Amino acid sequence: MKILFCAAPAHGLMLPIIPLVWAARAAGHEVLLATTSDMADLGARTGLPVVDVFPDHNIWNDQMRRLSGGGDESDQDLSPAYRQALEAHNPFGMFALTMTEGSIRAGRDFGADLVVYTSDHVAGALTASALGVPALEAGNRVSWSMRDADFKARSSFVGDEILAALHETNDIPDGGPKLVARIDPRPPSMGGLPAGVPEEPDSEDGVPWWPMSFVPYNGGAVLPQWARTTPSRPRVCVTLGTVVPVLAGTDSLTAVIDALGGMDVEVVLATGEADLDSLGDLPDNVTPVGFVPLSAILPTCSLIVHHGGSGTTAAPMFYGVPQLVLPSFADNPMSAQRVADRGIGVQHDPSTVDAATLRDSIARLLTEPSFSVAAQEVAAEMSGQPSPADVMARTIRSLGGEA
Repeated sequence: MKILFCAAPAHGLMLPIIPLVWAARAAGHEVLLATTSDMADLGARTGLPVVDVFPDHNIWNDQMRRLSGGGDESDQDLSPAYRQALEAHNPFGMFALTMTEGSIRAGRDFGADLVVYTSDHVAGALTASALGVPALEAGNRVSWSMRDADFKARSSFVGDEILAALHETNDIPDGGPKLVARIDPRPPSMGGLPAGVPEEPDSEDGVPWWPMSFVPYNGGAVLPQWARTTPSRPRVCVTLGTVVPVLAGTDSLTAVIDALGGMDVEVVLATGEADLDSLGDLPDNVTPVGFVPLSAILPTCSLIVHHGGSGTTAAPMFYGVPQLVLPSFADNPMSAQRVADRGIGVQHDPSTVDAATLRDSIARLLTEPSFSVAAQEVAAEMSGQPSPADVMARTIRSLGGEA
């Protein structure tokens, strides 16, 4: 079977479905990943065939530049159509306007038999409708799901005007894609389907929701010696993901570093290529390591401090590591609230919290057993859910094929 996977061009939006793509490929199916911007190259570096569906511009960088308040001068040479896309109601509207046509073309050229797209990627749903083939909608967050009645009622990734224009321009029939199922990748105690329930009909259209374990994928690297060994004292990972450093800088880490600097812990500062000059001289127990895949170091960590990105929240859940969340924007506060409600961590407002408060919370997270017990319970829940390979096999069977 030929399976087209469609995802938006951001780490937190595309990386969660990479294990699902590889599950299909490992089962012998032909796969193609349709994305754009930096994610086209990143997808190729996972070993997958990729098509860049909008190669004329780096839409993610252009969007980040606008959101950070810069770049009107750089917009002077843009076409009116692309400028209109940049000025869409939100990034998801921009992704739909720029990626739908290329995704449809890629699917037709590929001869796709099935389209898999993430819940927040309207271009993927439109592509499935345009091609007239079955589709699988994959949730890519642990902070929310379209299965949640309250979220479904208030969410609109793109406006009706954008949808109408895309239908007309690309000759897309009304009615939406022919869905096999939708996937909710959250553990049962954090909003997912109850344990032992193989499916649940959607409250609006009756399409079944299936559970799936959120298997974290966050890249690969040649690991240094320290990452492969158990530390002599608690190891604490500190990260801000890929978006926060671009839009807000690293100033929010000042109180975190001040708190951790006076503690008997080993601090791994995993902030990629972010500028750390605002932090000044780092304490002796804090080591900046640039980029290290979270999956490579979390098994030896006792705690992670982060911004609340969904992928960053899911990875320590998978490994049973307690969390201290300092939510920034977008759905970060939703992730932080789920962490706190489940008892696998605590949250603080990064704009008001001080070093003393953080030090007290870190001490609690490292010494009070309830946090690690709850984190291990969630990890056990996730390990008991169907794997991406299980879900792909079930999808193929539902279409009458051999898994």
